[in-house]
Amino acid sequence: MKIALAQIDPTVGDFRGNTAKIVDFTRRAREGGADLVLFPELAVCGYPPADLLEKSSFVARCGEAVCEIARATARDSIGVITGYVTPAEHGAGKHVRNSAALLRHGHVEFVQSKLLLPFYDVFDEQRYFAPATRQRVCHLDGHPVALTICEDAWNDKSFWENRLYAVDPVEELIRQGAGLILNISASPWWRDKRGLRREMLAAIARRNRVPVAMVNQVGGNDSLIFDGSSMVFGPDGEVIAQARSFDEDLIFADLDTFSGELRQQTGDEDQAMIDALTLGTRDYVRKCGFSQAVVGLSGGIDSALVATIAVRALGPENVTTLGMPSPYSSQGSIDDSRRLAENLGIRYEVVPISDIFRQFNQALAPLFAGRQPDITEENIQSRIRGTLLMAFSNQFNALVLTTGNKSEMSTGYCTLYGDMVGALAVIGDVFKTRVYGLCRCLNAEREVIPRAILEKAPSAELRPGQKDTDTLLPYEQLDPILEAYVERYETPEAIAAERSLDLDTVRAVVRMVERSEYKRQQAAPVLKVTPKAFGMGRRFPIAVRVQV
Repeated sequence: MKIALAQIDPTVGDFRGNTAKIVDFTRRAREGGADLVLFPELAVCGYPPADLLEKSSFVARCGEAVCEIARATARDSIGVITGYVTPAEHGAGKHVRNSAALLRHGHVEFVQSKLLLPFYDVFDEQRYFAPATRQRVCHLDGHPVALTICEDAWNDKSFWENRLYAVDPVEELIRQGAGLILNISASPWWRDKRGLRREMLAAIARRNRVPVAMVNQVGGNDSLIFDGSSMVFGPDGEVIAQARSFDEDLIFADLDTFSGELRQQTGDEDQAMIDALTLGTRDYVRKCGFSQAVVGLSGGIDSALVATIAVRALGPENVTTLGMPSPYSSQGSIDDSRRLAENLGIRYEVVPISDIFRQFNQALAPLFAGRQPDITEENIQSRIRGTLLMAFSNQFNALVLTTGNKSEMSTGYCTLYGDMVGALAVIGDVFKTRVYGLCRCLNAEREVIPRAILEKAPSAELRPGQKDTDTLLPYEQLDPILEAYVERYETPEAIAAERSLDLDTVRAVVRMVERSEYKRQQAAPVLKVTPKAFGMGRRFPIAVRVQV
């Protein structure tokens, strides 16, 4: 049997576009000699559809689209496996199931629903789906095949030390005689996950001595980024075919000779993170119906990285940058921003805010009489800039990309309705120290981001001589504390003990994190590139009193 893995980038709810894409990739798979082509989990409607699943019209349209695909591929001598939504019978607890269909000869020949419904981190499938009531092997030309959906392959007791579910669908299907495991997935990317996924699937192949094929969705849907990286493994666990990462692809594998196409994948994790952020930004902007973006350039490293990613995602002709110097902005920052814009080939406009800032102060002077300038005046500058960026956005239909990093969002070192204003937090899941690593990676072949930006001390430049270290620990000390507390939920005592840190210092950082939850819940969507990102995968109350 020759199979094809169709690694596509669906848009949630775009039944017409997704259907056309599935039909087109099926044609290409047939022309390549495939007997069977696999599409990702919920490829017909896009993943994750969230509360759209509560709409009966959405579910009905999904079924209609599958019938359209079956009819359109009826004359092709090829089987099509694709993910979609099916109604659940009355009394199932939920009204829909996450299912996979085998389409042949113009109709749905076999349906298998997902058994294991993830309920951790960004996954909330138990909110929507009823689990499968049983697992059955699918027969392809007389060969018994295990057809599984994403999480159904993530519960191998020989691989995981702590399993989340009592049953293993793969194990059950192997007992029924399956000689091939097919897995259709929508598995989001984060740093180092590709290696874990590869090891897990290879272990399943080796333990059961059968080939394993996994097709994964690619593309960005809101905060989630899907890397693709689809693979086929031989019975010995060796990779015999693999697709590119972060791009649509179609690959073939011959399961008789255990040979296939091996596309080059990005090995370096910094480069992979850049590719992921680029894809997430591109798809967010375009799937929301826009083509243009605007970025506020401060002369600092964060805005430089966001502008560079925006250019990679959208092209220089679609990115505008605004420099908005205040009385405390250095000439060096303005010059560095202009040099960056020249390197990227993008438009750079300077809109000074000193006069606007002065007018704000004059208007507030009677109210603030007798008080010394403080963070209030600093925030006013940031909010003026946010207003100007949004004015440009409204006038030119360009989405504002925010430039705050994860270190700032963690500690609240950011201004609501100021530098947090925007449609997408491109690097909101990237700690400051990692920002420097990504910039060095981008500069590997040529200096895109001026060296002066990388070498200057971080500063918001909202008061004379200001440095980030006036408020925060040096990022080399701060980020490991934040990573331990925010991503792994370690206690201050454990963090201090493991890293030989002063406990009071760690507690002070933790208090900053806890006090800033109200800011994060008003932030733009954050592109997820780590195991634990702010947003849908990290849910905490705002009105709470935490003992640190």
